[in-house]
Amino acid sequence: MKTIGLLGGMSWESTVTYYQIINETIKEKLGGLHSARILLYSVDFAEIEKCQSEGDWEKSADILSEAARNLEKAGADFIVICTNTMHKVAPEIQDRIHVPVMHIAEATAEVLKENQITKVALLGTKYTMTQDFYKKKLEENGITVLIPDEKSIEIVNRVIYDELCLGMISSGSREQYLKIIDALALKGAQGVILGCTEIGLLVHQEDTSLPVFDTTQIHARKAALASIDQE
Repeated sequence: MKTIGLLGGMSWESTVTYYQIINETIKEKLGGLHSARILLYSVDFAEIEKCQSEGDWEKSADILSEAARNLEKAGADFIVICTNTMHKVAPEIQDRIHVPVMHIAEATAEVLKENQITKVALLGTKYTMTQDFYKKKLEENGITVLIPDEKSIEIVNRVIYDELCLGMISSGSREQYLKIIDALALKGAQGVILGCTEIGLLVHQEDTSLPVFDTTQIHARKAALASIDQE
């Protein structure tokens, strides 16, 4: 079994979900008392969020690269960045370590193609929705990406940072998200990517008729399967 290096804490609520899904998958596949070999480096999210809001991606890349190097030195066979947004600096992290980084958007694209999804709605932080670092990975796989209008982008982003990252789950915010999803479905979305690792805490498949692709679930399960060479 390979050792998974989790780069977490962004936020810690979603990192807990990664740990749970990975171990549940290992138990499902190997049975008995088997659990995953995991190393976790959990950063201080306040420091990372400050870099995001100030547009200092270089500093955030330095912080996360140092964490990834520590995971590598400790014996991680590959790195899983437990957040969508910070994959913006995944290339910089990869350049500074020798073990592979498992990219969340590439993992998601694989599942979308398996489900014959060619046009998908994307919800996430404003950085993930409006910048190219994430969408480009999907578009390279022949998938058209739809994002909300400007007002809805602000709603989605505010709920992530002001509520979900603080462990707050609001039924009102869920209803706002579902209205945004419905609007994107009317534009032709065949499914919706929960492109922030916290959104899966708020929106579930039973909440909408549109197929839901939770990146936390996808990424964590892929990491577990990769650790036992069952991808």
